[in-house]
Amino acid sequence: MRKEFDLRIKGRSYRFDRAWLMGIVNVTPDSFYEGGSFRDPERAIEHGLQLAEDGADIIDVGGESTRPGADPVMAEEESRRVVPVVAGLRAKTKTLISVDTMKPDVAAAALDAGADIINDISSFRLDPRILDLAARKKAGFILMHMQGTPKTMQAHPHYDDVIGEIRSFLSQKIEVAEAYGLRREHLIIDPGIGFGKRLEDNLALLNGLEAFLELDRPILVGVSRKSFIGKILNAPPEDRLEGTIAASVVSLVRGAHILRVHDVRAVKRAVLVAEAILADYRGKNPGDEKAGYVH
Repeated sequence: MRKEFDLRIKGRSYRFDRAWLMGIVNVTPDSFYEGGSFRDPERAIEHGLQLAEDGADIIDVGGESTRPGADPVMAEEESRRVVPVVAGLRAKTKTLISVDTMKPDVAAAALDAGADIINDISSFRLDPRILDLAARKKAGFILMHMQGTPKTMQAHPHYDDVIGEIRSFLSQKIEVAEAYGLRREHLIIDPGIGFGKRLEDNLALLNGLEAFLELDRPILVGVSRKSFIGKILNAPPEDRLEGTIAASVVSLVRGAHILRVHDVRAVKRAVLVAEAILADYRGKNPGDEKAGYVH
């Protein structure tokens, strides 16, 4: 069952007493889903605002595709895609904004434009300077497990103990982040569903999310329309909504705090029902619909 944690971002504290939704805004031409739909900054901003209206607590803006086999993007091009969208969103919403990047220069520009969180799928393996940046800016920081790189991650991934190995990886990354000056309350962990994982690895991780609670950090899970759902349903990305909802609700029951999804409204409605049932079972009232400041 999900544990409650506080998260500290730019001097404000947030309490995870209910599930949060992270809405995805991909401003790339080659994302596995909605690829190219939001390359125009104005369309991307409009989409992000709609996600906030639908119930997103965080809007995650990414300018480099991380689908399996994706080629890397130069920092200048990634910034050109991301920064106008972050700035436009910040001018129009108070919803938290994260930047999905591995590059310190892109993260710095996005934070200056108004982003609050760095979502680094490499867990600073690409460039540790990103930790110094996060510590100076007091930004939130998401540590994710990935085997290899987006280009290579699905080339014969293998684990002897998928939960134990990834838990150890994230524990080590937390220690290093703290050594660089990031406080533990600024950190979020992500087991990296679909990033260098086989179908059985993804299923084991989702079933075993409670094992990551001992790291004492909020757990983010990204299952939205991913290929493991497609393998189960024999369906393309555009036909994986029901599978996404099912995986999201199971993740919630197993202990997830943040669900990263494309379809915020549909998942939000499913989560509200699930949390009402779970709250009644535990003898508690469901949490408020929107995230609020603790102090």
